[in-house]
Amino acid sequence: MTTNQAQGTFEKPRMSFWQIWNLSFGFLGIQFGWGLQMGNMSAIYEYLGASPDKLPILWLAAPMTGLIVQPIVGYLSDRTWGRFGRRRPYFMIGAILASIALLIMPYSSTLWMAAGLLWILDASINISMEPFRAFIADMLPKEQITRGYTMQSFFIGLGAILASLLPWLLINKFGMESTVADGSIPMFLKVSFTVGALAFFLAVVWTVVKVKEYPPEDMEAFKRMKEEHKGVGAAAKEIFSNIIGMPKVMKQLALVQFFTWMGLFLMWFYFTVAVANDVFGAESPQSPEYAEGLAWANICFGFYSLITFLFSFILPEIANKTGKKLAHAVCLVAGGLGLLSVGLIKDPNWLLLSMVGVGIAWTSTLAMPYAILAPKLQKDKVGVYMGIFNFFIVIPEILATLFFGLIMLHVLDNDRIMAVMTGGGSLIIAAIFALFVDDSDE
Repeated sequence: MTTNQAQGTFEKPRMSFWQIWNLSFGFLGIQFGWGLQMGNMSAIYEYLGASPDKLPILWLAAPMTGLIVQPIVGYLSDRTWGRFGRRRPYFMIGAILASIALLIMPYSSTLWMAAGLLWILDASINISMEPFRAFIADMLPKEQITRGYTMQSFFIGLGAILASLLPWLLINKFGMESTVADGSIPMFLKVSFTVGALAFFLAVVWTVVKVKEYPPEDMEAFKRMKEEHKGVGAAAKEIFSNIIGMPKVMKQLALVQFFTWMGLFLMWFYFTVAVANDVFGAESPQSPEYAEGLAWANICFGFYSLITFLFSFILPEIANKTGKKLAHAVCLVAGGLGLLSVGLIKDPNWLLLSMVGVGIAWTSTLAMPYAILAPKLQKDKVGVYMGIFNFFIVIPEILATLFFGLIMLHVLDNDRIMAVMTGGGSLIIAAIFALFVDDSDE
């Protein structure tokens, strides 16, 4: 860091492309693990005997852990400093725990064992992922923050491509068996999750080793702040006061995030099993068509991740020319139309066209809300506010897990395709709300 003598404040130096690369590389592993989870957990549940209306409630562990873990980890990481830095200890703790959960997950013998492991896995992913969001704001000057978050989108896209291709490769190129006995999980998923565990751990280690964090600008003030806010009660009180006093732009983004993530979760809950059952015509999870459909659905996820990977190069330029909120709104509309089109498609190959819109929306979702929010956050509360911001991701998932099963059973007649299309409508509603967000950097 350099010091601005006139203002008495630190100025963060601009980073090179490769420095930002190292800063964000851990997200490659995080997304590899998360992509395996999102692309295959519904199938694992169906392999273990779950019906479509039971799938949402089995996902409840994921948002509940996010709701609890992320603001706490954000609060703690804001107040951490030692020989290993501020955010990096949390990267490593999360990576170790998530890798263990990924290794065990495909060996689940019952639905509740799988749901319990998902609880552990999602909590561990959150421990690593939440500080990574604050890490960008910590390390980059304001003019590079959008570039930093889009670099994260780049690695998220790349990690998801690899996670999505792996099951297909293991079945079609390595000849792994796709039919299984009732109540068991196939070998191709066991191998996929093992590879994901290694990728998660090694990618996070790369960032931890390659990046040195900046210390607090005023170490004495930092120590006083830690002393004044000791204990669980003080932490709970401060987190609650930050929720009440969240910046105006965070409140504006809340509705955008709510409807965005509602749409995305419905896609993740139902797209893979919809393709297997409704497009490939599988009669049961034990049939060869089910595994083939699951593998193709993962290819579709990999394709939208490829779009994310490519679109992340041009999104910053689009946002600079149009403004962040307009760019984000247009991207969300593209995603909404992509999911709505799934209901019109019978040929599996045309699903790739639907995924173009989803990939565009996903790129923007991973970057624009954070690029809009980060410049307006108090710098010593970036971690806790990023954790609170996650509420608007996990609350829609909690509502979907608790209530969408009833909608599936009583309204949609367990039609998985209609569930995916409902997600598309939710993305378009999010785009409308995005137009009313203040996206200035002041």
